[in-house]
Amino acid sequence: MENETKVQNEPQLVEVKTTQGNGLAVAALVMGILGVVLNLVPFIPYIFGLLAIIFGIFALSEPVRRGFSITGIILGVLTFVFKIGWWILVILSAAASA
Repeated sequence: MENETKVQNEPQLVEVKTTQGNGLAVAALVMGILGVVLNLVPFIPYIFGLLAIIFGIFALSEPVRRGFSITGIILGVLTFVFKIGWWILVILSAAASA
C-alpha cells in the first residue's frame, strides 16, 4: 500500500466546435432539386418551385450557406421556366396537329 498514488480528479476542459446551419437554405436547395427533377408531373413542381423561391429568399438573411439559398432560388425559377416551356410545347404541338 505504500506505492499507491493519490489521483486527483481535476476538471478537464473540452472544446467543442459547432458549425452553424441554415435549414431554410438546405430546404430551398432540396425543394429546387425536386421541382426540376419532377418537372413532368402535372402540378407538384409548381409547389416545389414556389417553396424553393420562398425558402431561398428567407435564407438569404443568414450569412451561413448563402450558396445553398441562391442555388435553391435559381432552381425554383428554372422549375417555372421549364414548366412554362413544357406547356408552350404542348399547346403548339396540339395546334399543329389540329
